[in-house]
Amino acid sequence: MRMGSPDFDEEEEIPLKEETSFTSSSSSPTKGGLTHHSHGHSHGNNHNHSNRNSHAFSFETTTAAVLSPDLPKSSVFRLLRITRIRSLYVVLIKAKINLLLPFGPLAIALHYLTGKHGWVFFFSLLGIAPLAERLGYVTEQLAFYTGPTVGGLLNATFGNATEMIISIFALKNDMIRVVQQSLLGSILSNMLLVLGCAFFTGGIVHYKKVQVFNKAAAVVNSGLLLMAVMGILFPAVLHFTHSEVHLGKSVLSLSRFSSCVMLVAYASYLFFQLKSQPNLYSPVDEEGVSGENSDEEEELELTQAEAIVWLAILTAWVSLLSGYLVDAIEGASESLNMSMAFISVILLPIVGNAAEHASAIMFAMKDKLDITIGVAVGSSTQISMFVIPFCVVVGWCMGKEMDLNFQLFETATLFITVLVVAFMMQEGTSNYFKGLMLILCYLIVAASFFVHVDPKTGDD
Repeated sequence: MRMGSPDFDEEEEIPLKEETSFTSSSSSPTKGGLTHHSHGHSHGNNHNHSNRNSHAFSFETTTAAVLSPDLPKSSVFRLLRITRIRSLYVVLIKAKINLLLPFGPLAIALHYLTGKHGWVFFFSLLGIAPLAERLGYVTEQLAFYTGPTVGGLLNATFGNATEMIISIFALKNDMIRVVQQSLLGSILSNMLLVLGCAFFTGGIVHYKKVQVFNKAAAVVNSGLLLMAVMGILFPAVLHFTHSEVHLGKSVLSLSRFSSCVMLVAYASYLFFQLKSQPNLYSPVDEEGVSGENSDEEEELELTQAEAIVWLAILTAWVSLLSGYLVDAIEGASESLNMSMAFISVILLPIVGNAAEHASAIMFAMKDKLDITIGVAVGSSTQISMFVIPFCVVVGWCMGKEMDLNFQLFETATLFITVLVVAFMMQEGTSNYFKGLMLILCYLIVAASFFVHVDPKTGDD
């Protein structure tokens, strides 16, 4: 599709072709897919470099056209207007998931008009889903300009921005259990439901062949997830065995220390993945073409300034909606007659990961399992090793006693889940039966949380 202005005179012709034409290829919302991101920049450097140069040339051409003294002012204003319209179209209209955007304002209106928390919570969830996907998309657009290292840091920061913002609002309201359970739910949802559905659909589509993925990257991710389990397990064990040196304080101190260690480990992982040994993460490709196929899903459609502005706008909008969502959680729990644990662990993450879920399945159907692993398992790694420790540190700064004691029920669930997924990925192959097993495991987890109620006190 081309956005052109029909009333340009021949004398006022300006080089709009490169700038205003854009592809209709779908972008891949890799909320936590650092592996996917590093693929695009580690083994396909030449392809990406030429791609960026060609796009950079088109943007420079347009900039030169705008600044040219020979152009009439009317043409300059038209050109700027067309650029803005194109940017609005790409970000707010192009993706089908944007049909859910109006539910955000509707949730705010219902909050003030009716005060029915169930509806406000439901519509807030629907309104946040497309914003989470668009945040991932804009982050990837900005990463085109920054290179792999800064791009990896951007992905780490904004990839799970929705979860982080909701968590910070919940921390402000002293809803520490909601923070813990929603982040735990994101990990469980990505590792069991998203990965399971991707393996299942990929296995059905490619039932005549065995799908393969990079075993080395999967093993590194599994190791990080087990380290996260260790960080979450020991505070819970310390608390429930009543073996603290300083009763009520040792768990919090251990959690804060472990969180700092986990953040250092995640920073080391980023360096290892993007700088030290990027070849470890090059995807398995039977035909030997590695870089170009992975990148054809990502096209540069925004300028650097546009990407930064949209990042700010989307983050602010997610923050606004998250405030209403968190306020409505307790009322929704009562009106829907569901436990807070089920809402936090199951409902919040399913909607928050909807776009991620779709992209993981799409890549599995295209036999690009390395990107699927990057989206699903990479996101779980990011939440467990970055977002959870980050929330502990933020709570520390806010004077809130956010710790890594997730209680025995949640900690046991996470431990078993990580073990199951690690065993499923150790061969570096997938099929529909593995996917089916992961989906059925998630159903057991969901049923468990449906009948689970938090104890009134922190003691067992």
